[in-house]
Amino acid sequence: MFVQTLNTPNPNSLKFLPGEKVSLSGPVEFTEKAQTSNELIRNILSVNGVTGIFISDDFLSVNKNPEKNWEDIKHIIISFINEYYSSGKKFVYERSSETSKNDESLNEIEKKIIKILETKIRPAVASDGGDIKFKEYKNGKVFVEMQGSCSGCPSSTMTLKKGVENLLKHYIPEVIEVVPVNN
Repeated sequence: MFVQTLNTPNPNSLKFLPGEKVSLSGPVEFTEKAQTSNELIRNILSVNGVTGIFISDDFLSVNKNPEKNWEDIKHIIISFINEYYSSGKKFVYERSSETSKNDESLNEIEKKIIKILETKIRPAVASDGGDIKFKEYKNGKVFVEMQGSCSGCPSSTMTLKKGVENLLKHYIPEVIEVVPVNN
């Protein structure tokens, strides 16, 4: 198996593409071993310097602390990924622990915001190894959480203001600002 790696706009995040299915349940982020019993995720989180893992349909983004060099830990992560899939496993994750708002409880503006995030913004953010999640809409403000490579990325503020905020304002005049939140 050949695991491809791609740089992301965040120098402390690297995207790993195993060429296999990764998540059957959409995007999920892990920052602590206690969040999962999955051996691959736990092994990667055990690597000295790794601060989080974000998984999506066909990739894993791994975040590290700035003091560590990728050359010191990248080969260990690739080795864990190869070992995991070569043992016969077909995917890494299959159920989401995400608790999201029920569609019936969303108002029309929230439904529009989520549709734009999912169709126009999420694919672009995913190409950089991250994700964006709708948290709340209140008094013209859209609260979102950046995950994966986008979490802590130096350019994520610019992405939110110039990209996400402008796009949402264009389609939904009621939106006046996009605000990042930490989970």
